Amino acid sequence: MEREIYEVLKEVRDPEIPIDIVNLGLIYGVRVVNGIAYIDMTLTVQGCPAKQFFAEHIRQKILEKFPHLEDVVVEFVFEPPWTKEKISEEGKARLRRLGWDI
Repeated sequence: MEREIYEVLKEVRDPEIPIDIVNLGLIYGVRVVNGIAYIDMTLTVQGCPAKQFFAEHIRQKILEKFPHLEDVVVEFVFEPPWTKEKISEEGKARLRRLGWDI
């Protein structure tokens, strides 16, 4: 089920960087324990104002796709810190096509 959750997370876009949060390298882990999905996620900066947006949007999207889950918990972690090197090759290619220098 974790793999399927990763695929759904690819539907969640960062509000400032025009790629999804998986290819952006913000998802550090997904696990399902006793009917609860735990998403380990980081942010590009610790004080990111979109933190609550991400938590609610992710929770809503996962519960919509997997109604048998009891809950979704987004746990924000900052170790290791996010860097642009965490962006996947697919994500870097998308950004380059959009004119980003990465």
